Amino acid sequence: MNDTLAAAQAIAAARRSRTPLKPLAAELAPRTEADGYRIQEALRDLLAADFGAPVGYKIGCTSAVMQHYLDIPHPCGGSVFTKGVHDSGVSLRHSDFVRVGVECEIAVRLGRDLAPSQAPFTADAVAHAIESYLPAIEIVDDRYMDWQSIGAPTLVADDFFAAACVLGKPVARSAAPDLLEVAGRAVINGVEVGRGTGADVLGHPHHALAWLANHLAARGKSLRAGEIVLTGSLVKTIWLTAGDTVLMELAGLGNVSATFS
Repeated sequence: MNDTLAAAQAIAAARRSRTPLKPLAAELAPRTEADGYRIQEALRDLLAADFGAPVGYKIGCTSAVMQHYLDIPHPCGGSVFTKGVHDSGVSLRHSDFVRVGVECEIAVRLGRDLAPSQAPFTADAVAHAIESYLPAIEIVDDRYMDWQSIGAPTLVADDFFAAACVLGKPVARSAAPDLLEVAGRAVINGVEVGRGTGADVLGHPHHALAWLANHLAARGKSLRAGEIVLTGSLVKTIWLTAGDTVLMELAGLGNVSATFS
């Protein structure tokens, strides 16, 4: 067995058992983020049996507040799986996560492929591939013994905190407001705890999508029609306790809610 697969199996075992991930053994731990993405690809295949087929991606560290919080000065990507996609109003079990948090995001659903042969992609180019925008709650899970010391390459290998998402109703691209002016509010148990705008996501969420398309193209991978992409949080991660009710309001795109019982 090669080290990449062994590392992916160790991470998959922790994910399945909801056991906090310890630093990987020295011979398995990725030394670079490129190593981390190779492990992530192997992990995607291993987790599909448990969490369903991959249906898209999340992008982390796209806003200054999140880059400062995680001390990582650039975007990072992770996978979204079928069983982790929920409709607004869902009730989830707090105990199904190690340490669950939520983020306020603008998601996109693609209407056509973004193939590697079309790279490099610009924000304007990827915008034309978007079918619709959706208000979204990204559900993240701090499933690490200590994420601050485990290192960015291992976080990347483990889908960069990705756990699930909750999606509101789609808004067609032709009917959507200017994303720069979309104001997002994070409301927990009726109390606002954070706010931001689309401009906080790499200057525009389309820049985040272009980053992902180019990142995948560099590895010979495509974004495909029908896939969902979570473009990054407008607010700092909010960690939850059992019983919390979450509402994300994205002006012009609508609201999305969930409860963690």
